[in-house]
Amino acid sequence: MEHGAATAPLPDAFLHFLESNGIDPSIYTSIDSTPRYIRLKPGFEDCIEDVESEVKCKPEKLEWLLGFYTLPPHIQIASTKAYQEGKIYGIDASSGAAVMALGIAPGDHVLDLCAAPGAKLCMMLDLLGDSGSVTGVDAARHRLAACRTMLQKYKLGDRCRLFVADGTAFSVIPEGFHSVSKSCESRLEERMDVFKEWTSKRPWKERKKAKKCGTPQVVSKSHPPELIYYGRHSGVIGLTKGELYKTVSENEIAGYGYDKVLVDAECTHDGSVKHIQKFEHWGWVTLQRRVLDAERTDNLHALQLNLLTNGFRLLKVGGSLVYSTCSLTVAQNEDVVEQFLKENITAELMEIDAARKWPCKGGRIQKTWRFDPLTSQTSGLFVAKFRKVVI
Repeated sequence: MEHGAATAPLPDAFLHFLESNGIDPSIYTSIDSTPRYIRLKPGFEDCIEDVESEVKCKPEKLEWLLGFYTLPPHIQIASTKAYQEGKIYGIDASSGAAVMALGIAPGDHVLDLCAAPGAKLCMMLDLLGDSGSVTGVDAARHRLAACRTMLQKYKLGDRCRLFVADGTAFSVIPEGFHSVSKSCESRLEERMDVFKEWTSKRPWKERKKAKKCGTPQVVSKSHPPELIYYGRHSGVIGLTKGELYKTVSENEIAGYGYDKVLVDAECTHDGSVKHIQKFEHWGWVTLQRRVLDAERTDNLHALQLNLLTNGFRLLKVGGSLVYSTCSLTVAQNEDVVEQFLKENITAELMEIDAARKWPCKGGRIQKTWRFDPLTSQTSGLFVAKFRKVVI
């Protein structure tokens, strides 16, 4: 919604939803005071002056989150030269905080289990630098294709691979494991059909098969993971399909799984003020179906728990996972965390050291955190961090 647009009263059904979940309705009146956030790609600090000149407004440095700046909410950045040249991108500060909570270090292998639309993926790759890898997964093909476009625009795809897959069933582990298993193979064995450098042009046989069978936009659990992009240093080149998709044991995952995992799970998006206000244009009936429907919220709780459980399964021992949603409901946050901890004895909640500087509130479970527009001047977000330990 553009600045200055009239905001219609929230429907009674949504107000009841907020009341039953203990959410303050006044957060939905704060859109005009919630700034627009941008993140600057490392190495392009000088372009901030150019942005200021183009938008006729000075971006203010965000002190509690490195590389982030704020602009008034009505400022548009899409027409700026810095945005078009891939030097800045829009990402809410709360989402940036979730990424920072991972504590990504050079050499880490990172999994983003719900990667679309891609801003967090870009930030991960920025933090990773020149070693390690990031694997992005999403069940929605068109949304993951948008991630691929972002990687190419921002020149961040060199250490990334993208899979269209159901995050609750995904099981491809990082490239480090494959280099070990390759070294164990007989050098006499002929390696056929290895992955070569990625190209957007698909082989004729593949195109024919897709045309014949049809391509689902959102894949199910039974659909095998489909690799739609991989960078030169993502660990894919030189592997066979059998090696890439090799079934691995829990013991192998414990040693060769991901160092860091982000599960920014599908949710009702009720914490995203801008998202909720879009229903004024889409129609409040759509809100009823997407947010308020009891069956949908029950299904979401199960999905969130399954995503968290699978993301944690793919974590190596000693690795850490961040779970986040842009919902403010207890059912999609603390209740999921509580149930997950009961079912996973190797999981422990971690302190998020950086949170001491964040303008947010503690959640209902100790060591969890909540952003909201009134407290934080950001979109709403819940964040919890786990470590995999040996029992």
